[in-house]
Amino acid sequence: MRLEPVVGDEPRDILRALRGALHGAGPALGLGMVGGHPVEVRAGTAVVVTTSGSTGVPKSVVLSRDALISSALATADRIGDGSWLLALPASYVAGLQVFVRAIVADREPAVMSGAFTPTAFAAAALMMVSTDHGERVPTFTSLVPAQLAKLLDAAEHDSAVLAAIRSFECILVGGQALPPVVLERAEAAKVRVTRTYGSTETSGGCVYDGRPLGGVSVRIAGGEVQIAGPTLADGYLGDDERTDAAFHRAGDGTRWYRTGDAGIIEGDVLRVRGRIDNVIVSGGVNISLDRVERIVRTIPGLASAVVVGVADERWGEASVIVSPRGEALRRSEGVQLDEARAAVAHEIGRHARPARLVLVDEIPTLPSGKPDREAIRRAVASVH
Repeated sequence: MRLEPVVGDEPRDILRALRGALHGAGPALGLGMVGGHPVEVRAGTAVVVTTSGSTGVPKSVVLSRDALISSALATADRIGDGSWLLALPASYVAGLQVFVRAIVADREPAVMSGAFTPTAFAAAALMMVSTDHGERVPTFTSLVPAQLAKLLDAAEHDSAVLAAIRSFECILVGGQALPPVVLERAEAAKVRVTRTYGSTETSGGCVYDGRPLGGVSVRIAGGEVQIAGPTLADGYLGDDERTDAAFHRAGDGTRWYRTGDAGIIEGDVLRVRGRIDNVIVSGGVNISLDRVERIVRTIPGLASAVVVGVADERWGEASVIVSPRGEALRRSEGVQLDEARAAVAHEIGRHARPARLVLVDEIPTLPSGKPDREAIRRAVASVH
């Protein structure tokens, strides 16, 4: 079967190609691939998504028609069916799945054009109102936490933005952990939010508010979150070694994806604790930067902060808080750092306290909307 790289990230071009791939009438499409030469892929492949993620190491994830459609059907079964608005890059799995869900539901998706702004989002959302046999058609969208926070900020003084975000039956939020303070603000504003967990290798979010979608299984093995089910990718294009390392077939035949995330299951709810490998060694003690970041984000004014590790002459490595200047200015920088250090010391221990707070005009992000942690780390290291 032929794989046709899609040049650029124009949403309508991707939607057109995706329809052909899902219906079996066209070639599989390659998103984010370098070079424009067709390659051969296995039968049933719909999309190959190439992304470097936050680590900078490229990977080309092979997603079948069955996996993508299974994910879309399981989502509809969990949150309902309706019309979808694309507000994310269509070349990344979260945006791609907005299109898959729309195609499976046989509804034309709405597409927000241009850069993401609260005004543009509100305009696109409020134009989606429609009825079917006299009943209002529910609307849905997917966002990353930074987008939701920006919308909530704007909604405080813009009634159109508030009406827009309240109009959705459900807003899926994923790509990274949703800071508790942002979730609390959404709930206070009567915005219906569902937190999602997943990756390109699982066809996007497959655990909603801590509970797996239908057909998806989750287990903790050696402290690592592992996922099984019909939404799993076939593997990595042209990389059997990497595929075998990430996808393990158990003795009973079940195929498990090793996420690389640490987590626990409490009752029937999955709680992800961060990346197993996002750890620094400071003064001979292992410190999870994800855990530190979750605590830091509970401090007023630091809800969008990112915590990175840098070299430190005394401790070997130390953690640094990087936060948007506009948020931090609401309170004293010194007070925020002191509160963050005290909170981390209380929850983890004095050894895990962040060394510094660095204010920036804007947090660098990847095209997917996630923080570009490597770029942030390099910038901090170059200054200090």
